[in-house]
Amino acid sequence: MPQLTMGTARSRVSSLLEPSDPMAGVFSGRWVESVGAETIISLSPIDGLPLGRVSAASPSDYEEVMAQARESAQVWAGVPAPVRGQAVLQIAEELRRHKSELGLLVSLEVGKTIVEGLGEVQEMIDIGHFAAGLSRQLYGLTMPSERPEHRIQEQWHPLGAIGVITAFNFPSAVWSWNAFIAAVVGDVVIWKPSSEAPLTAVAVTRIASRVMEDLGHPQVFFLAAGGGQVVGDRMLDDRRLPLVSFTGSIPTGRWVAERVAGRSGRSLLELGGNNGAVVSEKADLELAVRGVAFGALATAGQRCTSTRRLIAQEGIYGAFVDRLTTVYRSVKVGNPLDPDVLVGPLINQQAVEGYLAAVTQAQEQGGRLRCGGKVAAAAGAPGGFYVEPTIIEAQPDMPIVQEETFAPILYTMPYHTLEHAVAIHNAVPQGLSSAIFTTDLREAEHFLSAQGSDCGLVNVNTGTAGAEIGGAFGGEKETGGGRESGSDAWKAYARRQTASINFGSALPLAQGVSFEV
Repeated sequence: MPQLTMGTARSRVSSLLEPSDPMAGVFSGRWVESVGAETIISLSPIDGLPLGRVSAASPSDYEEVMAQARESAQVWAGVPAPVRGQAVLQIAEELRRHKSELGLLVSLEVGKTIVEGLGEVQEMIDIGHFAAGLSRQLYGLTMPSERPEHRIQEQWHPLGAIGVITAFNFPSAVWSWNAFIAAVVGDVVIWKPSSEAPLTAVAVTRIASRVMEDLGHPQVFFLAAGGGQVVGDRMLDDRRLPLVSFTGSIPTGRWVAERVAGRSGRSLLELGGNNGAVVSEKADLELAVRGVAFGALATAGQRCTSTRRLIAQEGIYGAFVDRLTTVYRSVKVGNPLDPDVLVGPLINQQAVEGYLAAVTQAQEQGGRLRCGGKVAAAAGAPGGFYVEPTIIEAQPDMPIVQEETFAPILYTMPYHTLEHAVAIHNAVPQGLSSAIFTTDLREAEHFLSAQGSDCGLVNVNTGTAGAEIGGAFGGEKETGGGRESGSDAWKAYARRQTASINFGSALPLAQGVSFEV
């Protein structure tokens, strides 16, 4: 497949967006073009040049969105859940029809490779199908009562309007995890996208809103692009949003949790990861090399599930790191529109500076730089934000190793026994994703046990990145503890109600209590 030019790529995605400048970044059931409002400039990290401008929400725009969302929520909650599921399924199929253009827009706006951009759109499609099936499985329990002619049941009701705040690295997929599941439960969704990726949010919202209109349903998916002070703070403090789902850094996530808890609201947090991969001497080493490399280099190390620490058994450590270093030096870095490129740009200059600072700190703290560590020159993409994939031999207790750096930096360290490996692995404050590469059943089962990985996601003979939508996604410790996407994560978007029903003519009381009047 030949490389696309930036001009051709821009032309191909233009059908997803309005030609106006700036484009409306607020959808309240209608597209709101704020007069005099601030604008968000979307820069492509591929070449550092503007892709377009989006008008940001003003305080009055936010109120309009919220008012319409609450009105829609009353109607949407009364639509049968399977019918809600069919609407989401129709949106998923419309996303499929625009998959090529949407995937390309993701690549242009956040720098993912072509296949990763397409994969993100496929993830939205998949979760749409999952949600449609789930709409017929929103089960509650029925429990025996100690009182005669009584029964007890649990049922789940929509929360109403919920807020979803997403990060740049998955500019649409993470929204769909929340939005599609919440929608089949009966909620409506107000989306604040990352200011690094407003165009993707506008395009996705346009598709979803058209489908809802064509089906004759109320609008369910609302958009309020804007900065933290105008939109984000209002969402966190707004008692009309019983749940705010936030994806981002650990420091910001702590602040989000405090703000939302201060009004007795719920927060669903997907925060940072400092993910480790353990490689045993009993591993299939070729498989392990590929798994670690993909986990560390996909999306230029800008996934919350990116592999950041390699913990290899001391008997194979040297040879394995040598093999991995060879792979790192051969990986093509550059314009992600080139099908031969595996590592695209970082999102912006601030990310480049963070990468360089981490490399410097690692060496000052005693780390040994094996490869990389510098800004990369990307052929055909001047002005972009490219860095070299980097391997640093490190000690587990180095302060920089305890942190998450959103960049393709891999810290490597040896271990003696499996118990030692687990201790190293768990000795960081984050707890999102983990992996072990081994052909030994006992090693694998130990890593999966309560004495093994302390992360929310654990993988055997596959990397830390690339989770499927069917399992609940989320982590422990400072990663936040929330769960999104599959399994029973839908319960986060609903309120549980326990109902006791007396179908007799007497009034027996629980616990043997009597009350006669």
